[in-house]
Amino acid sequence: GAPALGDPGPLEDVVIDRYYIPKICLREAQMGDFIRYHYNGTFKDGKKFDSSYDRGATVAGVVGVGRLITGMDRGLQGMCVNERRHLIVPPHLGYGSIGVAGLIPPDATLYFDVVMLDIWNKNDKLQITTLSKPKRCNRTVENSDFVRYHYNGTLLDGTPFDSSYSKGSTYDTYVGTGWLIKGMDQGLLGMCAGEKRSIIIPPFLAYGEKGYGSVIPPQASLVFSVLLVDFHNPKDGVFLEHLEVPESCKRRAVTGDFVRYHYNGTLMDGTLFDSSYSRNQTYNTYIGKGYIIPGMDQGLQGVCMGEQRRVVIPPHLAYGENGAGKYKIPGSAVLIFDVHVIDFHNPADPVEVETVFRPEGCNVTTRNRDFVRYHYNCSLLDGTRLFSSHEYEKPQEVTLGANKVIEGLNTGLLDMCAGERRVLIVPPHLGHGESGARGVPGSAVLRFEVELISMEEGVPEGYLFIWHGEPPASLYEQMDLNKDGGIPADEFSTFIKTQVAEGKGRLMPSSDPEKVIADMFRNQDRNQDGKITPDELKLKSDEDQEKIHEE
Repeated sequence: GAPALGDPGPLEDVVIDRYYIPKICLREAQMGDFIRYHYNGTFKDGKKFDSSYDRGATVAGVVGVGRLITGMDRGLQGMCVNERRHLIVPPHLGYGSIGVAGLIPPDATLYFDVVMLDIWNKNDKLQITTLSKPKRCNRTVENSDFVRYHYNGTLLDGTPFDSSYSKGSTYDTYVGTGWLIKGMDQGLLGMCAGEKRSIIIPPFLAYGEKGYGSVIPPQASLVFSVLLVDFHNPKDGVFLEHLEVPESCKRRAVTGDFVRYHYNGTLMDGTLFDSSYSRNQTYNTYIGKGYIIPGMDQGLQGVCMGEQRRVVIPPHLAYGENGAGKYKIPGSAVLIFDVHVIDFHNPADPVEVETVFRPEGCNVTTRNRDFVRYHYNCSLLDGTRLFSSHEYEKPQEVTLGANKVIEGLNTGLLDMCAGERRVLIVPPHLGHGESGARGVPGSAVLRFEVELISMEEGVPEGYLFIWHGEPPASLYEQMDLNKDGGIPADEFSTFIKTQVAEGKGRLMPSSDPEKVIADMFRNQDRNQDGKITPDELKLKSDEDQEKIHEE
């Protein structure tokens, strides 16, 4: 009969309801594309006749080439990934008047609820999008490089299948040697350390028709969000970058030198793993002797004092595949050290003496046992000021060779004229050694600026007074001024001062002559009764002779 009012009659084409369209649609399914999709198939009354969900597997095929029923072929074209459609397929575009025995009756109209999951074409290429890139990029990944990277892996519809972040460690492998799927091998090429990329890999460059386990279905396109943490090549050596080199570099460090330096140690992604600054103490070591990792042993060769240098060390010259848990250094990590060399020396170094000014007509110079007055400024080689005599009212006073100052300073003050100025570089073994001193770091090389103010000729070691000629034959009688048979302290002091005034002898130089005379008296007053008797008075030379005789 005639169709009822409002009944449109038999459908001539597929009815398409795009009930969900994603905001971003990078690609629409075209004739000849490979697609993956899920669907539920029902009749008009809602009875289900088929479902990919029930089978637990998506449907994969080529659209628009007759491998599907015509209605489905037409209904899937133009779909985006993650788009959802309701399709109504009339019988002549479905299974027609024959149907499918036991499943779909003849002349059945079919209803499909479809979600598109993947689209690709055999002519597709790798799609690489750079998400971020560091400003500095001295080198990019090449075949045979060893890379460490983090990644999130999803299917094209956004379904995650794997992530290095969830494992808490990078994925580490060689590039271009067949250890990765072809698409990842290609997608990592040309990356900088610290770069982020999105890499879309078609199935034929990924896991193809077989898929991978239960997480990657057959014919699946893969999307990787990759962060390259670092990379190196097994043939790499140490890379040096000279950040700041002093204009004056009289000497460069060599094997066997002892170096004091500050450093910040980072991974290639900038993660700080160690710093001498945080400990407020330099790192001190010999170089070229195997006390530090090989890369640093090499990287410190040739440094100048005060130089700032960046040392990039591949893992085979650092902590290798195992890393260093103590410093939170992962296995196979490239290390970057920003180094500031404070000073260095060799255990065989002498004191370096530079004469800044020497007066003309300099005939008398300092010797050991001389008493000298001098001004000085003391600093580290990086310019850090330690001490200065100018902070006090008087110059520094010392008897040379009496072990009252460090050996290097004593050496540097020898053979000087009054008024002479010098710069002294004192290595630690002639300074304060490995332990340092108050305000002086251990193993520090010291720089002194010294000016000799005055000098007094000294006396031999062990003497407090010496005669310029032969002493008086009747010494005791001359010393006993009141001839009472005893010499008290005041008589002794008067006699000695008279000899000095008349130029017949001299006291050991000192800032306190009275103390020297008092020490002389105490040495002669052997029973400490306050006066010297004839039996007690002896010359130092006589005492020394008696000791030799006793021995």
